[in-house]
Formats: sequence, structure tokens, C-alpha cells
Amino acid sequence: MTLKLFYIDSYLREASAKVEDVEVEDGRIRVLLDRTIFYPEGGGQPSDRGVIKGEGFRIEVEKVEGKDKIWHEGKLIGRSPKKGEEVELELDWEWRYENMRQHTGQHIFSAILKRMYNSDTMGFQIFPDYNKIEINFDEELTWEHILAAELEANEVVWAGIPVEVKEYEELPEEISSDLRKPLSKKVSGKIRLVKIGDVDLIPCGGTHVKSTGEVGFIKVLSFYKKTKNIWRIEFACGYRALIYLNKLLEDYWTSLDRMANKNRPLIERVEELKKEVETIERQKAELRKELWEWKSKALLSNADEIEGVRVVSYIESMEMKDAQAFIVYLVDKNPNTVILAAGSNYVIFAKNKNIEGISMNELLKEVLGEVGGSGGGSEVLARGGGFKPKPEEVLKVAKRVIKKKLRG
Repeated sequence: MTLKLFYIDSYLREASAKVEDVEVEDGRIRVLLDRTIFYPEGGGQPSDRGVIKGEGFRIEVEKVEGKDKIWHEGKLIGRSPKKGEEVELELDWEWRYENMRQHTGQHIFSAILKRMYNSDTMGFQIFPDYNKIEINFDEELTWEHILAAELEANEVVWAGIPVEVKEYEELPEEISSDLRKPLSKKVSGKIRLVKIGDVDLIPCGGTHVKSTGEVGFIKVLSFYKKTKNIWRIEFACGYRALIYLNKLLEDYWTSLDRMANKNRPLIERVEELKKEVETIERQKAELRKELWEWKSKALLSNADEIEGVRVVSYIESMEMKDAQAFIVYLVDKNPNTVILAAGSNYVIFAKNKNIEGISMNELLKEVLGEVGGSGGGSEVLARGGGFKPKPEEVLKVAKRVIKKKLRG
């Protein structure tokens, strides 16, 4: 069993240890030590990083895992260490300390959410830039709820309350009744409790700061509903929260600087911009309608009439999505009309729904049977592509086939 120095002193940054086992493969190494300052991943807290070194080698530790036997995995530089060899351990303290701050911050925030809304924390995870918790909340969670809890949690942070860690072989009944969450039946061996004044008391296997003041501050970044009554809240503490807010402010000022009117608040500038865009979109729609009316008249004036049906065939320069919108507009407004349009890499066939006896999907299949390609559609509209002939050649085939179908 590996001696867990991180439980004896979570602020220990360096230590010595003996190698108990080694596994090496493709420049990667896994080392088992008799004692360690490296915390293994677990309980939502990521594993520690750092360096294990000895004479003639260096291991850049990237992953730590295990419960009783703790393995250290990373990149090996130099020779492989030997069993029984003495090694020096150096912790990536910045990484560890930030994770300690996040973890203690989570305990505080979860305790406040429990106190204020009777919401239990169902899940927790620390990421490099932020943390997430998942809570049960039966109503609609709002920013009003979130910010009230955030302020209360920060009052605890700023109070500088001692964070105490105690281990028990068996929990006394009076302590069990005070826990924020009941002790899991999966827990075996020593029971480790983290106590924050009268704010929180809960079993935890992670590393924590000594005082709530070290958390710095807690800032909620976002929240959203995950399932019917489960909400995910993303937040950060201390340095990581500051980095996030600095980036947010940089985005804010950069965005404001790009506005014609650079005066605060940004939301007013955005509303002005939104109104301008809406005006432009209305103008575009009006111009598009005028263009479509003009284009419709031009195409219909050159249509072939076959058995009382106007057949419009033309080469289209627009993208297929825009072309389809225009074609639907054209056939809907003009009874007894069929449209055969070909772009550089597509064809669209459409008819007014008052025309019976011919299917655009069947027409497309027959045309593509001659020119190649694939596609499909319905009675009134079909489209395809992937053909090799030029659009003009495809239209020639389509006109021949539609004439045959209309003349029976």
C-alpha cells in the first residue's frame, strides 16, 4: 500500500520515495512508489502533475491513479528507474493548489445550494478552466437563484473559516446526522470528513485548502437544464475565475470598440445593431420579392405550352437552396406550371399542385436514368445531382421526357 503523503500534508510540494515497481512501454512509464505526494484522480478532482527524478532519469508525471497502490504514469527521459531505488518527487504546485481551491469552493457552493434550496449535488468535476456540478432542482432555475447562492457562498469564502479534515474508523451517530449527504455504502476503511465551520460537513477523499479565504472568490459562469429536474452549473474559483472574467471583459471591450456608437452599455449597442439588421433584412426581402416577380415574368414569357401546361426550363445560377425557394414561389403562384431548372451541379423539377397525372419524383428518376446521378423528392418537387453532362444537356433530356408524359 502506498503511503499517501498528500493526506498527511496537502501543502507538501517535495518528498523522497522508493520505487516498488516499474512498467515501461514506448517511452511511457508507470511507477509504483512506497509513498507519494501525487494525488490520484478521483471524486471529480483530476490527478496531480509534476516530476519524479533520480540519477540519470526524469519522469514527467501526467497521470496518477489507484486507491491502495498508486501508480504514476508519464513520459520517461533517460534510463528506467530500478526497484528499490530512491527518487525525488516534485509537485506541479500551481496545478495542485488551483485544484484544491476549486474543490473547497465546490464544497462551499454545494453546501449553500443545499441550505437555500435543498438541492443535492449529484455530480462534480474539475476541468482545467472551470468546474461543473449537477444539482436537483424541481422548479425553473434562474439567475436570481444562482446569484443569491453565489453571494452567500462568497460570504463564507471571505469569512476565512478554517477547513478541517478528520479521519474516523467509524462515524459516531451525532456526526452522521450532521452530514450534508449520507455516507455511501461503498465506503470502506477509514472515513475522511471535511468540515467547514458550521457551513458544511461531508465525506471527501480530495485535497483542500486550510481556510475558505484561500478560495479567493466563487463565480458562476453558466447554468442550464440537463434533464427534467437536474441542472448543470459551471463555475470557477480564485485565479481561474479571474482569468475567465478577464477574457470576458476583453471580449466586452473589443465588441464595444467595434460598434459605431462606442458608449456603454453594450446591450444597448447590440439592440441598435439588431434593429439595423432587421431593417436590412426587411429591405432584402422586399428587393427579393421584386426580383422574383421580374424573373417570374421573364421565365413565363418564354415558357413552352404543352397540353395546357406551361413548361419553364432554364439554367439557374443561384445556389440550390436559394433556387429552390424561388422555384417554390414561382409554381405556387402560377397554376398549370412546371419548372425544370438546372444549376452547375443540380437539377430541380417542380409543378403546381393543381397538375395531375405526373410526378416530379418519377420525372427525376427517368431523367437521371439517362444522364446519371442521384436524387429524389415528392409528387410536386424533386431534386438531384451528381450527373456528368452539362446542365443544358440535362434540360434537353428533361424537356423530352416531360413532353412525352404530358402528351400521354
